[in-house]
Amino acid sequence: MENIIEYSESTFENIKHIDEYGEEYWLARELQTVLEYTKWDNFSRVIEKAKESCKNSNNIISEHFADVGKTSAMPQGGERIIDDIELSRYACYLIVQNGDPKKPVIALGQTYFAIKTRQQEVIENFENLTEEQKRLAIRNEIINHNKSLAEAAKQAGITKPIEYAVFQNWGYKGLYGGMDMKAIHTYKGLKKSQKILDHMGSTELAANLFRATQTEEKLRRDDIQGVDNANKTHYEVGTKVRQTIHELGGTMPEDLPTPEKSIQEIEKEQKKQLK
Repeated sequence: MENIIEYSESTFENIKHIDEYGEEYWLARELQTVLEYTKWDNFSRVIEKAKESCKNSNNIISEHFADVGKTSAMPQGGERIIDDIELSRYACYLIVQNGDPKKPVIALGQTYFAIKTRQQEVIENFENLTEEQKRLAIRNEIINHNKSLAEAAKQAGITKPIEYAVFQNWGYKGLYGGMDMKAIHTYKGLKKSQKILDHMGSTELAANLFRATQTEEKLRRDDIQGVDNANKTHYEVGTKVRQTIHELGGTMPEDLPTPEKSIQEIEKEQKKQLK
């Protein structure tokens, strides 16, 4: 069994499937293995509890738990049907909420599916958000995806903090026409204590989010190895995103307006409103 230290967001991402309509789903048998349940009977009981929670939340069980079957070859020839369940993200969330709390991976699963479920809610209502709410939502997305990007970079061979800083700069250089983080900081007239990501509008943040997610996927998909190759990949992805913005007639990210309020100021205002 995989060591628990190695579990991360990608643990659950790696077993995610996409159907012909572009909808994501997980298979219960695969989730069972990841959550370290050796017996299907034991895991089935957790699923039944999750279904009950689904029902109590006034959700339709069949929309989140779909019974399916798959064939498995028999030792003596022939095939047998193995019961399985297609699970929505919400179903997975309910399963980990009803899982064995003693398992460290259950805690990780609870965090992962809670975040992803919330992110989907934000995406579905994105057009109704204010500019400040959009900035907060995308900034939080970047924080989460940068963790996955750092993990992918590490697998490619970037292990030292200074190497990762250089790696990040190559991504910025690609997206910002040759400017690294320091140059962007100066170009925007920010103070030394101000982080560039905290002073971007939603459009600029979205471009950086796309850069981060596409770089992570390419590093993993192409099994990029070596510091230089990882840096080159990040630069090429950043350049491609910039090229796409140009082809669509958009404003280059460095020329987009800098918001008056920082992310931290918006967060403080929201906390005051909640109080």
